[in-house]
Amino acid sequence: MAYMSKEGYDKLVEELKYLETVERPKASAAIAEARDKGDLSENSEYDAAKEAQGMLEMKINNLKEAINAAKIIDTSKMSCETVQIMTKVQLKNVKTGQQMTYTIVSQSEANLRAGKISIQTPIAQGLLGKKVGEIADIKIPQGTIQLEVLNISF
Repeated sequence: MAYMSKEGYDKLVEELKYLETVERPKASAAIAEARDKGDLSENSEYDAAKEAQGMLEMKINNLKEAINAAKIIDTSKMSCETVQIMTKVQLKNVKTGQQMTYTIVSQSEANLRAGKISIQTPIAQGLLGKKVGEIADIKIPQGTIQLEVLNISF
């Protein structure tokens, strides 16, 4: 089961719809076109089109599995007292004073550029359950960092 926001769930559904209605017909058309070019045993275009179709079908199946396993989280019923999935956390690196803000999301919604980190990352794992004012010692590949929780919101 994967917890995610309604926004993340809708994005997966939209991507699945696009792959099934746009990309799947394109893949079938590419195979048909390559098949029309003659001997299939020596037709690398046909092999490439079949391989692309296989990759597309695998992606479609993975999306279907993710959608079926998804549990949408209603943030209106959650508390901002502690850090948990779907919370936006403002942090300060105790050593450097640098401040950062992350939203803790499911792995499928993670996007560091948008400030969304997966709940499975060491940083998120170290922050879970912390309250405002608490300091988390987090082990990362470069060593251990101390992050102070400044604010928790949705």
